[in-house]
Amino acid sequence: MRHDFWHERWEQEQIGFHQQAINQYLIEHWEELGLPKGAPVFVPLCGKSLDMLWLQEQGHPVFGIELSRKAVEAFFHENDIEPCVNETDRFVEYSSEGITLFSGDYFTLEQSDLGEIRAVFDRASLIALPAAMRRDYAEKMASLLKPGAHILLITMQYENGLLEGPPFCVEDGEVEALFGANFTIEKRGTWDAEGPRGVAVKESVFLLTRH
Repeated sequence: MRHDFWHERWEQEQIGFHQQAINQYLIEHWEELGLPKGAPVFVPLCGKSLDMLWLQEQGHPVFGIELSRKAVEAFFHENDIEPCVNETDRFVEYSSEGITLFSGDYFTLEQSDLGEIRAVFDRASLIALPAAMRRDYAEKMASLLKPGAHILLITMQYENGLLEGPPFCVEDGEVEALFGANFTIEKRGTWDAEGPRGVAVKESVFLLTRH
């Protein structure tokens, strides 16, 4: 998937994937990770998600990465936060007290950029990527996390042909194939939900722990 696809989506405000409320699965399942306050967390392909504010309110330093600079700037502007901005060869880094967002390519991240992340919240990252990119995504994630770190992962399933994606359909077996070599995988459940354009979908919640 080309970078300009996502830039165009944000420029044209075609952001139906953006949620106007805190994700309910995050609220219901986050405590299951057993993280202490102060444990850093990471939100990949974060957009301008309000989930990051909720995570900060739980006492976690939050790191995120988003390809669209417009989305990152919108997050800070819409939440009345004045960030410090620092441009490097790989990213434009926006930071405020407790939240640091990188505008740039997820696949160029290094563990040293994030430090020792203790958990990841992935609501709309894996399912935003076409199948050909998901293996590289999972391997990069494994390289960013140390043993004991967790991922709270949300996937979406729907009948073939109902949606073109993104979001893309990711079945349970693919989660195992992508992450099983590096993570212990526990499925927390599957629930009926309403997807884009009112399409009936199923959403699944997984807790992954890095070996």
